Amino acid sequence: MFTGTGIVVFVVFAVVGFLIGYVIAKMTAKNAVSSAKKEADKILEEAKKEIELKKSQMELELERERSRQRAEFERMTQSKRNELSRLEKRLEEQRESLEHRADLIRKQEKELSQLERKLQSQQQELMAKQQQLDELVRQENEKLERIAGMTQEEAKQILMENMISQARAEAAQKIRQIREEAEAEAEKEAREVIISAIQRCAAETTVESTVSVVPLPSDEIKGRIIGREGRNIRAFETATGVDVIVDDTPEAVILSGYDPIRREIARIAMEKLIMDGRIHPARIEEVVAKAEKEMENIFKEAGEQVCFELGMHNIHPELVKLLGRLKFRTSYGQNVLQHSKEVAYLAGYIAAELGLNSKIAKRCGLLHDIGKAVDRGQEGTHTQLGYEIAKKYGEDEIVLNAILAHHEDVEPTTPYTVIVQAADAISGARPGARRETLENYIRRLQRLEELAENFPGVQKTYAIQAGREVRVIVEPDKVSDTDVDILAAEIAQKIQEEMEYPGQIKVVVIRERRAVDYAR
Repeated sequence: MFTGTGIVVFVVFAVVGFLIGYVIAKMTAKNAVSSAKKEADKILEEAKKEIELKKSQMELELERERSRQRAEFERMTQSKRNELSRLEKRLEEQRESLEHRADLIRKQEKELSQLERKLQSQQQELMAKQQQLDELVRQENEKLERIAGMTQEEAKQILMENMISQARAEAAQKIRQIREEAEAEAEKEAREVIISAIQRCAAETTVESTVSVVPLPSDEIKGRIIGREGRNIRAFETATGVDVIVDDTPEAVILSGYDPIRREIARIAMEKLIMDGRIHPARIEEVVAKAEKEMENIFKEAGEQVCFELGMHNIHPELVKLLGRLKFRTSYGQNVLQHSKEVAYLAGYIAAELGLNSKIAKRCGLLHDIGKAVDRGQEGTHTQLGYEIAKKYGEDEIVLNAILAHHEDVEPTTPYTVIVQAADAISGARPGARRETLENYIRRLQRLEELAENFPGVQKTYAIQAGREVRVIVEPDKVSDTDVDILAAEIAQKIQEEMEYPGQIKVVVIRERRAVDYAR
C-alpha cells in the first residue's frame, strides 16, 4: 500500500520526468528545425547558383545566336549590295549601248534622208530619159510600120506566136527530161528500198505436202487399225474425212488429204489411238472429237507465237485464232501463215525506209490474207471475207483498206496498202516461194507470147526467165524507132489487164535492121 508521502513523491517524480522529457523533446525539435532550416537554406543557395549558371548559359547562347544572325544578315546584305551593284553596272552598260544605238540610228536616218533626196533626183532624171526613150521608140515603130507594111499589134501577135511555139517545144523537152530523171531516181530509190527489205527477210522455200506419215510401234497394230472387215478404218475415214493408207511401209501408216487441218486432226487422233491401244468405232469418234478441240488450242498457240514474234499484243483473240488456222493453209504450195509473217516483215522494213509507221505496216501485212482462214462454206473472195472479219473485230480503216485492196479489187487509200501490195508480190515472186503445175506454167508462157504477137508489126516473141520477161522482135519496116517505146508500153498494159502473175513481167522490144549479102 502506498502511503500519502509515497504518492506525493511519485507524483513529483512523474512531473519532473514529464518536464525533463518535454524539455528534451523541445530541444530535439528545435535542433531538427534548425537542421532543416540549414538544409533548406543550402538547397535554396544551390538552386540560386544553378539558376544563375543556366541564366549565364542562356545569355551566352542568346549572344551567340545574335552574333550568328547578325553575321547572316550582314552576309545577305552584302550579297544584295553586290547584286544591286551588278544590276546597276548592267543597266549602265545597257544605257550606254542604247545611247550608242540611238546615235547610230540618228546617223542612219540622216544618211537615208540624203539618199532619199538623191534617189528622188535620179528618179526625176530617169523619168525624163524614159520619156525621151518612149518618144524615140514611137518614132522608130512608126518607121518600122511604114517599112514592114503592118501595125505594131500585128507584129506583136506574130512575135508572141513564135515565142509561144518555141516555149512549148522547150517545155515539152524539159518535161520529158524531168520525167525521165524522176522515173530513174524513183526506180533507183524503190529498188534500194525493196532490196534492203528483201535482204533483211530470210524465208524458207515452199514444201507442198498432201500426206502425213504416222509411225507405228510395230506392224502388228496395222490389223487393229483396219479392224474386223475394215470397220475401224472406215469409221476413222468417215470421222476425219482423210484417207488412211495401210500398205507395206514398215511401221507406218499414211494419212492422205488435201485439207491440212483435217489431216492434222487425223494425225493427232491416230497417234492417240495407237498410244491408247483401244481401237473401235465408238472410241475413234471420241478421240477425233478430242483432237478437234486440241486443234483449237494449236490454232491459238500458233497465232500467239506469230504475234509475239512480230511484237503485236493488241490483236483480237478471234483474229489470233484465225491466224493460227493459216498455219495449215497453203497457196500455190506456200504456207499462208509463213507468207503473212514474211509480208509483215517486208512491209515493216519498207515502211521504215520510207519514214512511215512500221508497226501499222506490219499489222496490215500480217492480216492481209486473214480471209483465207475462213471455212470454205462461206462465199466470197478472201479479200472481201478478210475485210468483213477484220471490220467485225474492230480493226482500223488503214488495215481494212490494205486487206480489201491488196489485190487491187478496190483503189488503195493509204500508202500502207501500196506497201502491202509490194510486199505481197515480193513474198510470192521470190525464187522457191510458190509452186505451180507444169501445165499452168506452160499455159502462162504461151498466153504471154500470144498477147505480144497480136500487136501489128511484131515478128516474133519469146517468153524467158520463167515467164518473168518477154522479148518482142519487131519488123523494122513497120515499126519505127519512135514507135518502139509506145509498143512496149502497150504490150505491158495488155499483160496487166488480161493476165494474173506474181511479181512483174519485163517487156523488151527489139528493133534491128540487118543487111545481108553474099560474096560469090
